[in-house]
Amino acid sequence: MTVVPEDDGRTRCGWIDQSRLAPADFILYRDYHDTEWGQPLHGSKALFERVSLEAFQSGLSWLIILRKRENFRRAFHRFDIDKVARYTDRDIERLMNDAGIVRNRAKIEATIANARAVADLDVDLGELLWSFAPGPRPRPADMSEVPAVTAESKAMAKELKRRGFKFVGPTTAYALMQATGMVDDHMASCWVPATA
Repeated sequence: MTVVPEDDGRTRCGWIDQSRLAPADFILYRDYHDTEWGQPLHGSKALFERVSLEAFQSGLSWLIILRKRENFRRAFHRFDIDKVARYTDRDIERLMNDAGIVRNRAKIEATIANARAVADLDVDLGELLWSFAPGPRPRPADMSEVPAVTAESKAMAKELKRRGFKFVGPTTAYALMQATGMVDDHMASCWVPATA
C-alpha cells in the first residue's frame, strides 16, 4: 500500500483506504489514525486496555475491534485491572454471551490472566512495556519497510510470557508498540506530526 491523499488535503498512511471502507468505518479508522495510533501512551490502565484489545484483534481486522471498543470497555469494567483480575467463571460466561464483544473464550481468559499478571508485577506496566521501545528511527517511506516483528517485540513477548501474560506473541507485541507510540510507523509523507 502507498500513502493516499484524502478529501481534507491531508496525506495519510495507506492502510486508511477510503475506497475500501464504508463512510462510517472510514471516519472511525481515519480518526483513530489521526489522533491515537502511534501517539505515546502511558499508564497501566490505558496500556492494559491496549494489550487486551491487541490480543482480541489477533487474527481479526483492527476495524472490528474499533467498532466494538466501547462495548469492550463496558464489558470489562473499563479495563479496571483489579476488577478484571477478580473475574470468575461467572464473568467468563457473561462475556461469552455478550454479542457486543468478540466472544472468544481463550481471549477472554487471556485478558483475565493478563489482569492478574499486571496486578502481580513488581514494576509499573508502562515502565515494563516502554523498556522495550527501540531508539528513534526515520519513518518508513513505504509500507513494505514496516516489519511485522522486531528483536524488541520478540524480547517484549518473551518477558511478558515469562511474567504470565497470554496472547502476547512477537507480532502482537509489535502491533502494541506501533499503536502506543513506542515506534513511529507513520509513513514519511503522512501528515501526522512525529512525536519524537
